[in-house]
Amino acid sequence: MPEKPVLLMPEDVQRLLGKDAQRNNILAAKMVAEIVKTTLGPKGMDKMLVSPTNDITITNDGVTILEEMQIEHPAARMMVEIAKTQETEVGDGTTTAVMIAGKLLENAEKLLDKKIHPIVITKGYRMASEKAQEILKDIALKITPDDEDVLKQIAMTAMTGKGAEDSREWFADIIVKAVKQIKDNGKINLGDIKIEKSKGDGIKDTELISGIVIDKGAISRDMPNSVKGSRIALIDFPLELRNPEIETKISISSPEQLHGFIEQEERGIREMIEKVKLSGANVIFCQKGIDDFAQYLLAKEKIYACRRVSRSDMEKISKATGARIVSNLGELSPFELGNADLVEEVRHGEDFLTYIRGCQNPKALTILIHGGSEHVIDEIERAIRDGLGDVACSLQSGLVVAGGGAVEMELAKRIREFGNSLSGREQLAVEEFASALEFIPATLAENAGLDPIDVIAELKSRHDSGEKNAGLNLFTNKIENVLEARIIEPLKIKTQAINSASEVAMMILRIDDVIASTGKGKSSNDFGRATSRGNEELF
Repeated sequence: MPEKPVLLMPEDVQRLLGKDAQRNNILAAKMVAEIVKTTLGPKGMDKMLVSPTNDITITNDGVTILEEMQIEHPAARMMVEIAKTQETEVGDGTTTAVMIAGKLLENAEKLLDKKIHPIVITKGYRMASEKAQEILKDIALKITPDDEDVLKQIAMTAMTGKGAEDSREWFADIIVKAVKQIKDNGKINLGDIKIEKSKGDGIKDTELISGIVIDKGAISRDMPNSVKGSRIALIDFPLELRNPEIETKISISSPEQLHGFIEQEERGIREMIEKVKLSGANVIFCQKGIDDFAQYLLAKEKIYACRRVSRSDMEKISKATGARIVSNLGELSPFELGNADLVEEVRHGEDFLTYIRGCQNPKALTILIHGGSEHVIDEIERAIRDGLGDVACSLQSGLVVAGGGAVEMELAKRIREFGNSLSGREQLAVEEFASALEFIPATLAENAGLDPIDVIAELKSRHDSGEKNAGLNLFTNKIENVLEARIIEPLKIKTQAINSASEVAMMILRIDDVIASTGKGKSSNDFGRATSRGNEELF
């Protein structure tokens, strides 16, 4: 009697085994890297992402491109996670991290074809990654908060090629001032820098405000539109009578009773506003609601008020002005108030903004971006965030490296030397790791219209002769000492990118079995597909 086949999984489950699984994962990761490859460097191109609702995003920011795409392949999603981690930890270098990971996997494929076991490859990659971290610390240069020129160059390097190139000196000055201002006991929290956007004027009208700007105006036209010598109260309770928590019935049998009831409610509101007035506050930011009668009384007392202010804005105003957020009316006193030279309402087009200016030594401030269109403003914002991230991590670590592909070439050279000292098959993996790092300057050259082979050959020659800071200056399209050309990047961009890329590459290489249910109504061809936000199939 023939044996019946043993069924472990339902029929609609698709499974990839061994080499098929490895090749599929490597292909997906390579294609993700290929998508962002053309955006690298100052001469990188932009991508236009169109959503199903026809919203348009134009950017060359790696993490933005990958987040906006609907990627379904599990290995490809791991590549997206690299970009997100890089963005969270550093704020820049997302494209670099993804490209290194993709190239590591592409080079690993060559070794797999030579019958080298994935475990041997991952061991070699791990050794090379650890060596890279040592080398980076050795070649890094120290900076201090007083090196403002260097910090500005770091910000400009971060913003180059991101739509802000023409005004990058202007933005770099703003970025450095902002980061140094919020630095508190050696710690920098970029969440204390509020980025507000306003459509209109040119991008060079972007300004740094020593205070906070919120996207709300005064709640009544009868209120003053500016208050000098502002005494600011931050309250997170409503200036209105609370509704009863249980269902209540009120029986009114005469007009006098109705009148008395309304008077009682008004008396409650008057008492609340009187307490606000006695505290000395002439500006109120309320996290909750303010009813119509309270608005009337506040306007009568010439008190400027905004309602429904977000919690994050309240916290930033607190840091900027020194005001404490008050949760109970009984706590409101002159000691809880903050100070600012001026609070004013400013109209930009159809929008009303409230400016809090002239805060003494604020630990939170605002960069107000101006621009001709939403797409321009959004790209400027991404450029500024990259610059802020680079300057912040440079100040925190106090270490920087040469840009323009110089650090990658020096790493590749020294890692090859390290690989030559090994005797096992891991030597081949270390060699491929070094080759993957050279992919960055090669791509920089290619995106600038230069011959990558010639560029890499000359860079190798320069580094072999001891010019460790020789890199590609894409403003002159020449190979030169990039430190002297002031092309500088934070050390953390490189350490984080290499760490993340090598870890993900090693993880993908160790996978030899992929099991996935296609689900009802899907064909097996859907497995491993990734699409953009539209319906276009990418792979």
